[in-house]
Amino acid sequence: MQRGSLDDLAALVAVARERSFTRAAAKLGVSQSALSQTIRQLETRLGIRLLTRTTRSVGLTEAGERLLGTVAPRLEEIQAELAAVSELGERPSGTIRITAGDHAIRSILWPKLETFLPRYPDIRVELAIDYELTDIVAGRYDAGVRLGEQVAKDMIAVRIGPDIRFAVVGAPSYLSGRPRPQAPQDLVAHRCINLRLPTYGGLYAWEFERDGREVKVRVEGQLVFNGIFQVLDAALAGFGLAYVPEDLARPHLAQGRLEQVLEGWSPPWSGYRLYYPSRHQTSAAFALLVDALRHRG
Repeated sequence: MQRGSLDDLAALVAVARERSFTRAAAKLGVSQSALSQTIRQLETRLGIRLLTRTTRSVGLTEAGERLLGTVAPRLEEIQAELAAVSELGERPSGTIRITAGDHAIRSILWPKLETFLPRYPDIRVELAIDYELTDIVAGRYDAGVRLGEQVAKDMIAVRIGPDIRFAVVGAPSYLSGRPRPQAPQDLVAHRCINLRLPTYGGLYAWEFERDGREVKVRVEGQLVFNGIFQVLDAALAGFGLAYVPEDLARPHLAQGRLEQVLEGWSPPWSGYRLYYPSRHQTSAAFALLVDALRHRG
């Protein structure tokens, strides 16, 4: 079977987004009849209907939905790369605003920016620490960074970090003389350090999984923070158990300053993604930054 060209796929994306052959044709700068012919030829080559057409509207079939979900983000990336290549003769410049949590900034963004920015002195990056699922369009951000499960489906998402695990840890001074929790429910008998997340509507419920069984536990303690590094500091000071990314705890575990409990209950989380609107008009500077942040492990 002959493969469709990028232009054919771009035509499908335009019709699907506009829900109209007339509007899509105007946007693409072609006649409505030519656009209809392009879609018919694509469907013929694939041997399956992609669109449902009525006198009033155009919709996607199940196959069309699947193809669009796969193709549209890749087309956006290809177009961004082409734009970046076309601007190679110019010195990339501009300000890129990104919203992200403090852990993502310290563990993923900054180590990569530290080598990227000296190579492009005219590119400026503004990082805003934020635990909310901020509307990046309304907030006038170019992109956001969140864990994979938190990214909206209508966004382009680029993986920038590996999967991560969370660990329940406490200082030896806290755990000494106390029974160690053997199951997540045992945490209710311990002092725990809470994290307040606006996206969860309040205090974050600690999440666990084992043998396909998921458990969420709401813990209690003297301290509540809205930043993960403060939670870690309180755990190191012996104020109770904390639920933190494993990479933050690892050096302290190695030095004996922290001890881990409930090791078998920590599932992997999908790593951080840089996300931005599917219709985002990427500049050369933005395309270069996306490429520099992309996870290649």
